[in-house]
Amino acid sequence: MTARETILEAVRRAQPEAMPLPALEGDWIRYDDPVAQFCAVLEAIGSRAVVVGSIEAAQATLEALPEYEAAQRVFSAVEGIGRTTLDANAVATPHELASLEVAILPGELAVAENGAVWVTDLGLRHRVTPFICELLVLVVPKHAMVHTMHEAYQRISAPRRPDGSPAFGVFIAGPSKTADIEQSLVIGAHGPKESLVLLTE
Repeated sequence: MTARETILEAVRRAQPEAMPLPALEGDWIRYDDPVAQFCAVLEAIGSRAVVVGSIEAAQATLEALPEYEAAQRVFSAVEGIGRTTLDANAVATPHELASLEVAILPGELAVAENGAVWVTDLGLRHRVTPFICELLVLVVPKHAMVHTMHEAYQRISAPRRPDGSPAFGVFIAGPSKTADIEQSLVIGAHGPKESLVLLTE
């Protein structure tokens, strides 16, 4: 027996006894105010959410952000909210988005328990758009708030393009964060340094 086979055999002998999977049906968490819970979680993870009553209020909230007002390269995929000075769908390669400062994108639903927003690349030419910008603004209808990830997965489906080909979808919660080196928290190492969720009425 080779050293490799010896090691693999030792690993096989050390496997724990298989356990049955937990049942997926149950009394999941229900929040009295899921929107307040969502906002509190986002605040705790370095982001924030603002409930806006109208498109005009959303625009005013954006314009009150110094980062947005100072930005020279902005892309908005949400009609009526934000401006576009760098059309992310018009550039040929994702590398041309390296200088994108602000991206304003729609979110399909939001999750109260962990502050996540379901985002797809439908309508985006480059799926890197939500990850390469400095400030990510997600616009989500307030009525699309769910309590838990369990509930979220019941509502979403694998996104498809009009031609039937698979699209890309991801849950995004807050700005990019990592602490894999000496547990030192770094914001924006792999994605946006800041994020904001606008919950529209």
